[in-house]
Amino acid sequence: MPVKNRFAELLPEITEWRRDIHENPEILYDTHRTSALVAEKLKAFGCDEIVTGIGRTGVVGVIKGRSDGSGKVIGLRADMDALPILEATGLPYASKTPGAMHACGHDGHTAMLLGAAKYLSETRNFDGTVVVIFQPAEEGGAGGKEMCDDGMMERFGIQEVYGMHNWPGRPVGSFAIRPGSFFAAADQFDIHVTGKGGHAAKPHETLDTTVIASQIVIALQTIASRNVDPVKQVVVSVTSFETGSKAHNVIPETVHLKGTVRTLDGEVQDLTEARMREIVDLTARAYGGRAEIDYRRGYPVMVNSEGQTAFAAEVASAVSGDCADAPLVMGGEDFAFMLEERPGAYILVGNGDTAMVHHPEYNFNDEAIPAGCSWWAEIVERRMPAA
Repeated sequence: MPVKNRFAELLPEITEWRRDIHENPEILYDTHRTSALVAEKLKAFGCDEIVTGIGRTGVVGVIKGRSDGSGKVIGLRADMDALPILEATGLPYASKTPGAMHACGHDGHTAMLLGAAKYLSETRNFDGTVVVIFQPAEEGGAGGKEMCDDGMMERFGIQEVYGMHNWPGRPVGSFAIRPGSFFAAADQFDIHVTGKGGHAAKPHETLDTTVIASQIVIALQTIASRNVDPVKQVVVSVTSFETGSKAHNVIPETVHLKGTVRTLDGEVQDLTEARMREIVDLTARAYGGRAEIDYRRGYPVMVNSEGQTAFAAEVASAVSGDCADAPLVMGGEDFAFMLEERPGAYILVGNGDTAMVHHPEYNFNDEAIPAGCSWWAEIVERRMPAA
């Protein structure tokens, strides 16, 4: 079963939707225009039920098959939100909103799921029910959790759920997937260091927070090298070092550190948080200062279900002839919350030789649309074959 001919026919139309969304990016939960566009399209397609406002600005559409003897209900999810990035592509349809950009391809994900919804509404060639899920705030806002907390899974009787993300560097329209842990848990931390400020020419009269904070940054790297089993993954990244003074001749009273922790194992996550608390406190005290850490658990590890992953890979191979074993990804993905609620799988679709996601010159590759749409449609038609 190669790419469905219908999606080749629909490609210009779906591309037009995608580029309109790209031109009008919206961040986090402020996806009001995008959500309205999605709801309008689903209504035009003839979806049996359309519900807005789930997870604040999420949209859900229900499409019933020509029969329902199986009683199966499958969820298909796409994310809608953009990133706070200034676009640098120079494209004719580049962002019209300064400082906001679809730099992760969520415009493409939304357009592909709309294309699949249009096809499934036309054909109804399945026995069961499809729930198409359009989620806000994937980029740090936990929109997937919000939709689950709103009771989405129970309300629509979703039994399995599938998601997709484009992947620069893979051949266009090819796929990659892995069972089990796939995307990392993504935690955040803030560290506040306090000492005694003073004149830079008299360091002996101060408790130098710059030195203390520097030692903390270095010591945190020993968690990966000396505390965590070398065959397991952990990333501790300090990404911001801000002192309480901008002067050349002042030793600052305070320093503020920010960063992120990525893990693929709950025990490693617990160990890392515990060691960070000890290192921050004791390092500061060793130099006569004080330090406090605010450690916040974020997205959990995204875990693909074994059976659903094998099925998703089978479908991907049928669509494109290429479904590779995906590498572990230390980025976070809040589809993890949906996979905690229901079995399912998340797959990568190739975006070709493009800039990496979250880059100001990134652009979703419209040539991937037919493969992505076909994968979603075939997930439904194979999982719930028409009676």
